[in-house]
Amino acid sequence: MDGERLDPAVLRLAGILLVGVMAVVLDTTIVTVAIDTLGTRLHAPVSTTQWVITAYLLALGMVVPISGWAVGRFGGKRMWLFALALFLVGSVLCSLAWSAGALIAFRVVQGAGGGLMLPIMQTLLVEATGGRSLGRMMAVIGLPVLVGPILGPVLGGLLIGGLGWRWIFWINVPFCVAGLVLAWRGLPASRPSGRERLDLAGLVLLSPAVAGAIYGLSQAGRDGFGSPRVLVPLAVAAVLLAAFARHALRRDEPIIDLRMFRVRSFAASSGLLFLSGLTLYGAMLLLPLYYQQLRDLSALGAGLMLAPQGVGALLSRTAAGKLTDGVGPRPVLIGGLAIAVAGTVPFALAGPHTSEALLAVALVVRGAGMGAVMIPIMAAAYRGLAPAQIPHASSATRVLQQVGGSFGAAVIAVILERQLAGNSATAAFQHAFWWTLAFTVAGAAVALFLPAGTGAGTGTGTGTPATARAKAAEPDAPRARD
Repeated sequence: MDGERLDPAVLRLAGILLVGVMAVVLDTTIVTVAIDTLGTRLHAPVSTTQWVITAYLLALGMVVPISGWAVGRFGGKRMWLFALALFLVGSVLCSLAWSAGALIAFRVVQGAGGGLMLPIMQTLLVEATGGRSLGRMMAVIGLPVLVGPILGPVLGGLLIGGLGWRWIFWINVPFCVAGLVLAWRGLPASRPSGRERLDLAGLVLLSPAVAGAIYGLSQAGRDGFGSPRVLVPLAVAAVLLAAFARHALRRDEPIIDLRMFRVRSFAASSGLLFLSGLTLYGAMLLLPLYYQQLRDLSALGAGLMLAPQGVGALLSRTAAGKLTDGVGPRPVLIGGLAIAVAGTVPFALAGPHTSEALLAVALVVRGAGMGAVMIPIMAAAYRGLAPAQIPHASSATRVLQQVGGSFGAAVIAVILERQLAGNSATAAFQHAFWWTLAFTVAGAAVALFLPAGTGAGTGTGTGTPATARAKAAEPDAPRARD
């Protein structure tokens, strides 16, 4: 029943996985605020140090498509331990880097580990719930994503100012070691099928397509969408993606099963995940810049000012999970979008002297809306899918989030840059915030395609012939148990 509480064994499983994931989430936000410091300490220009972030994102995008196959081939527990250990090794190597080039290379190792961890966590937890109480489970999964933006910038500022830049990577070590110990002792042993064959042709097409899209979009914020540095990788990515789609629809067991898009709830969720870079997270790029450029705050100061947004998200998380299970994803998502819009409007009207207390309240409201948006989207993504499609869904949703996030950030960066070129800084930020609101309202139309009621969980979809055969041939998906 949707009204059931999560099983204690499932909650223990979630707790074990979240310890390791916290390292990935904190690392992402901490490194973002350290780019200027890294350039100074490593004697490298900004154009070089930006690759500390870009290389990580490219590595992450390259490995996400393989995660679903890896879970089926080697088992969830083994792959989780491998991914977490890889992230740990990458973190230690980054902390020992002697140059910008070495740091960038070691960030690739980190990105490969982090890119595997997030979809594997989603797969293990959705399988453990058996497709029930998905709203509550997504509320648990989303906890690090909400806590990271609160703690990351503050912790990053403290570490850089007090201990030095190497500690922004050393801080990952205790999380990774604790996560490895807990996972080794507490994760249920999974039973890999051992018969999964890697779709090598699909991997060769899809992974470079994702990396090309992320790279091209990462350059658009600086060079604009008309630059060859943007158009060429995006064009290559589009060709590779089209070739992958043709290949995947002809193959029984592709690396990511595109037939999932025939399920309406998954298709709608996928569209919303891609658009979330514009509809939900576009303002996330603008908010720290607003406080730093118009309010003249440091990175640490801006991080502290943004903390109320995380508080609001934490406050709404539990209620959003329960409501998603109780009334369905669509009304919760539409309500969350409306609340997020209400919390963003004050920034579209704000200037350099607007009351900080008013903006703090607005951020709590905006955070509450954001906390109520991602939970129904992710819960709906798994509804109606066959059990064998769950790993595919986890990989696909992560790819869409990464590419969509890069797309949204690029579009908002271009809008802000053009507004700054012809207006005062205050007017430029106001216009940019209004654009994010317009994107949110336009994107809300896609929410109408989400399920309106509670419906059924996973396992109700018919799947494809390949997934039906897989379901018949495999033992039941492993469940968390005492």
